[in-house]
Amino acid sequence: MPVSANKMPLDPVADPKLGTEALDRLIGYNLKRVYITIQADFRETLAEEDISPRVFSVLSLAVETPGVTQSEVARLLGIERSGLVAIVDELERRGFVTRASVLGDRRAQALQPTPSGQSFYRSALAAVQAHEDKLLSVLSKAEQAQLLDMLHRIRRMSEGD
Repeated sequence: MPVSANKMPLDPVADPKLGTEALDRLIGYNLKRVYITIQADFRETLAEEDISPRVFSVLSLAVETPGVTQSEVARLLGIERSGLVAIVDELERRGFVTRASVLGDRRAQALQPTPSGQSFYRSALAAVQAHEDKLLSVLSKAEQAQLLDMLHRIRRMSEGD
């Protein structure tokens, strides 16, 4: 039986004595419970590398889209620009990215991955993919693709795309 971040069994069948029947019928509640499990496993998977999901996401965008601006990263990930500065500072301190000025906009800063950042990202991405494969092993590949498609549709609708 899967275990949540607080080590409580995640029983998909509601326990009427605990009053969880109504919650267990809510998609948002179940998404949040799954998110807690995924995030806890992510943190455990990358504990030795000492990188949080938010920092990993920023590094991913910097590696996959060299030259992406900090403003674009903040918008894409839904992170306040002031909070993003601390994340980029951490990535820069670890030698994973550098900041570069953007031609035509002196205020904008573009993120450039370093070779060390690219190498770290490839290794971390493989570990994250293995972590997701393990957690999603209860679903077939077709079900995983269907779940991802449904989540993308909800995101597009909620983000106004």
